Order: sequence, then structure tokens, then C-alpha cells
Amino acid sequence: MNLFNLKYKPLGSIAVLVEWPKMIDRNILKNIIQFKHKINADMGEYVLETVPAYNSLAVFFDTGKIKYSAVVKDLKEVYESKDQKLLRAYKLWKIPVCYDDKFGIDLDQLAEDKKLTKDKIIKLHCSTIYDVYFIGFLPGFLYLGGLPKELEYKRKERPRLKIKQGDVGIAGNQTGIYPRMSPGGWNIIGNSPLRFFEVEKFPPSFAVAGDKIKFFQVDIKEYNRIKKEVESGVYVIDSEING
Repeated sequence: MNLFNLKYKPLGSIAVLVEWPKMIDRNILKNIIQFKHKINADMGEYVLETVPAYNSLAVFFDTGKIKYSAVVKDLKEVYESKDQKLLRAYKLWKIPVCYDDKFGIDLDQLAEDKKLTKDKIIKLHCSTIYDVYFIGFLPGFLYLGGLPKELEYKRKERPRLKIKQGDVGIAGNQTGIYPRMSPGGWNIIGNSPLRFFEVEKFPPSFAVAGDKIKFFQVDIKEYNRIKKEVESGVYVIDSEING
């Protein structure tokens, strides 16, 4: 495992926040996921949960079993050890998106500002395999890295009060999918008929940090067909196991 210069900070009284260099980087993501795996394997006796983000990992521990200073000491030893825990196999999830004008409410503005056709934007958006870095700010909201530079675009100055469930957006150098209706400042280019958070299922989100996402375009007819299958519980998301 390649080593970075990490920082260890208290996160309240129940967790350690481990920080990597502040950038969205695939090598950092891989390092975080591998460290998470090693922590769960080597420190599972008192580590309760590990929560990854773009360049950090929150490590929650049982305060009745161990002190903060001892957790930090153990974390440093685990990170710097030469023991190579294998990364778990990741899944590549194939996500249908309809980019029709009915859904892609910001496509025209994006095309005008970027001096690209809408077809070119859609082609670029579907051409990339994205990394799932973490899940937040809403349950099931996948933060995806790997957006083509040609599509990088500023977040809206005035967020919309209502963004529909399944809306696919772009903000800065990120793309993501709204798992339910909410306010939001991302530029909306399409909509997916899938459900990205189902509280009655375990896990409630089908994708996890370290997985990958590939979008593919569907027309309105195919979108409606998939949506009906999702609502009836018979749609199976196409995926591949890698690693």
C-alpha cells in the first residue's frame, strides 16, 4: 500500500478523522479503501464503523474499550505496516439515464456555455467510468469522480428548491444522482429511473465507496419501461464484479 502523509484529528470524543491530501484523486480513493479494509480486519475488536469521504476516513471506536491516543497509535501502525490486505472486489454498476429535454433542464445552458452540442455532452457523460468516492449529503447520494474536463461546470449560484428523485447533475468536477426530491444547486442534465436508496433493503444503497458507475443513455420509452420494472420490484441493475 502506497503511503501518504496522513493527519489524525479527533472527531468529537468518539472518532478519529484521518486526512489525506485535499484533492479528488483515484490513488487516494484506493488508499482510503485499502486502509479501511485493513482497519476492519486488524482493529475490529473496538472499531465500530469506518466512513470514507473524498480525502478522509472517519474511524468510530468503542470508548469503553480504548482511548483516543491508543486508537491513533494503532491506526498509524496499521497504515505503515507492510501487511498487504487485499482490496475487496468492486462492482461496476451500469446506470440508465434519460437526457431528454423533459429531464435535462440545464442541458441547453450547459451546451451554450461550453460551446458543445447536447449530443456531445451526453456522449462525454456516458463515455467515462466514474469512481464512487462516498455517499452523502442525502442517504444514497453518490459522489462520483472522473467527470471529463470538458464537462466541468460551476455550481448554480441560486440552488433550486426542488430537484426530482433520480436527477443527474454536474457541479464543478463532479457528477452525481439525487436519490430523492430535495433542494440542490447542481446542473441537471438527465434523470435515472432507478432507486438509489431503499430503507427496507440491506444495504439500502446498492453501491458503496470504491465501486464504479457507468451511465448509458435511454430514450423516454425505455425510461418508462425501466421505471415500471423498478416500481414493481423486478428490475435488476446490470453490474460486473471486478478486482
